[in-house]
Amino acid sequence: METSTSFATYPSLRNRVVVVTGGASGIGEAIVEAFAQQHATVIFLDIQDATAAQVIQRLESAGAAAATYLHCDLADVDSLQSTIAEILKRFDTVDILVNNAGNDTRHSIAEVTSSFWDQSMAINLKAQFFMAQGLIPAMKKASRGSIINMSSIAWAIPSTNVPVYVTAKAGVVGMTRTLAHELGADNIRVNCVMPGAVLTDRQKRLWLTEAYTTEVMSNQALKRMVLPEEVARLVLFLAADDSAAITNQSFVIDAGWV
Repeated sequence: METSTSFATYPSLRNRVVVVTGGASGIGEAIVEAFAQQHATVIFLDIQDATAAQVIQRLESAGAAAATYLHCDLADVDSLQSTIAEILKRFDTVDILVNNAGNDTRHSIAEVTSSFWDQSMAINLKAQFFMAQGLIPAMKKASRGSIINMSSIAWAIPSTNVPVYVTAKAGVVGMTRTLAHELGADNIRVNCVMPGAVLTDRQKRLWLTEAYTTEVMSNQALKRMVLPEEVARLVLFLAADDSAAITNQSFVIDAGWV
């Protein structure tokens, strides 16, 4: 857990209620920890119960604000909606939604089945829409909100061997734009973050081969990997009042690949 004091503190995030999906590992874990360090009230959703418990333990050990973990299968809309109801019962409102959860399992065109397509879309795109739909009424009531959707540079490079994932992540950008225009009159901002090759534990475990590293370094302007906490710091800015006039935008954080 990063403890450096050399990065920005956002007073407007103190005590704000933040929901982060897929918060038990990877970029989501870094986002949960970053908001906790800002003394926000953090609720994070995932299906990795043991890993989530470790995140909470680290926050407590570091003296950061406590976080609440709720088990939720985001690919199941009924489960998602029940979890939203539980969140609003406990916290009355939600100020910030970070739609982070996703699954970038590699797949070829030939091996995609109808069920794989549906499952990939369910976690990478559908869940983002229904999380927003469920929390928008509370944001409207409070006359403020920030929704941050996680896309990827994968659709812009473009990537290969992940056609369904790429399609979903392109859809996230389009969804961000239409929600921003529909919700702007209610002072709800909607933005998108597009990370590149981020050095998560999952990436290190599954795909960080010498050949992949060479490909990344040859395409990036900065010759180093992007870290999860660097993505988290961009998310903090988009959630804070410092970015109050920013909506309908997609922010690339990829060390200069795109």
